[in-house]
Amino acid sequence: MGARCFKPPRAQARFVRRFPSLADETGSEIVEFGLVLVPLMAFVFLIMDVGWICFAQESLQYAVETGVRAAVTGYVPGGFTGQDAYVKSVVQQNAMGFLAGQSGLDEITVNYYSPSNMSTPLTGSGSNAGGNVVEVSVQGVAVNTLGPILREQWSTMVMNANSSDVMESSPNGTPPAR
Repeated sequence: MGARCFKPPRAQARFVRRFPSLADETGSEIVEFGLVLVPLMAFVFLIMDVGWICFAQESLQYAVETGVRAAVTGYVPGGFTGQDAYVKSVVQQNAMGFLAGQSGLDEITVNYYSPSNMSTPLTGSGSNAGGNVVEVSVQGVAVNTLGPILREQWSTMVMNANSSDVMESSPNGTPPAR
């Protein structure tokens, strides 16, 4: 018996004869790559945006925690007008650039509370005495997304962070100026 070769059905053979370019598959890889590339890049930008937002939130949280650690000790180095200015400076230095300039300093708040009344902040001298609670917070920090995926609805995310702890007694018995 002789080898039999496959013959396409008659209608298909006529179609290929009329449009010979359809029988050739060169360039199909480029088209498939283009179809896969668009959703792939969208997914990559989405991952980058989520990572950027998480990085911004963690940077702000780290900055306020560092500010609280600086406030708890009651230490104020020379060159600062008071403890609040020093704490704000520490927070700004540790915020990875998210609190740059005077507008960044304006978003940082330092409050002191009596342990018996945590709803009303204390003011004046002695409010940062040992045993009181210090709270450092950052409110309303705008962080822009990186990629074009989240730009339509969430082009700017607003971040908040806060931390608190109990003040230590000052080494000389008097709290520093606020």
